[in-house]
Amino acid sequence: MHTVVQENVSATLTVAVPAARVFAVLADPTTHSAIDGTGWVQEAVDRAPLTEVGQVFRMDMYHANHPDGDYRVANQVQVLDPPRAIGWLTGEEKDDGRLEFGGWLWRYDLAPLGPSATGVTLTYDWSAVPPFIREHIQFPPFGPEHLTNSLRHLAELVAATEVSGR
Repeated sequence: MHTVVQENVSATLTVAVPAARVFAVLADPTTHSAIDGTGWVQEAVDRAPLTEVGQVFRMDMYHANHPDGDYRVANQVQVLDPPRAIGWLTGEEKDDGRLEFGGWLWRYDLAPLGPSATGVTLTYDWSAVPPFIREHIQFPPFGPEHLTNSLRHLAELVAATEVSGR
């Protein structure tokens, strides 16, 4: 199920894994490429687990419509409430080290549904995107099914790591 509400879109899926395990996978930037599943998210540059609000982690990206094709984003953790919620703003790091964010937020909310099931809601919120960015990028830059597919990839990845004990 997915929902589009004004300037955000969300999808919810139940996964047969405890919330703490889902959260651990989401807090590991090295899993984000597999969760995304579009090929846009390539590889984590910063591989340390996400442990605090304000933490920055960079990801190598690719998109055919991006002027450079390959590019890098800098994400800053905005929400970190283990095992209930995690979210980050996406932007870029300038040559002088300054971080600039575009105004869009990725957020996962986890609702334990018993000892071995979790409701996961993924929300993409672009309500803070300024007009000058909206002139160049259409929001959302993907269909709502992208979030549902991403949650399915997360469920597969979490189930596989649960079985392997990682």
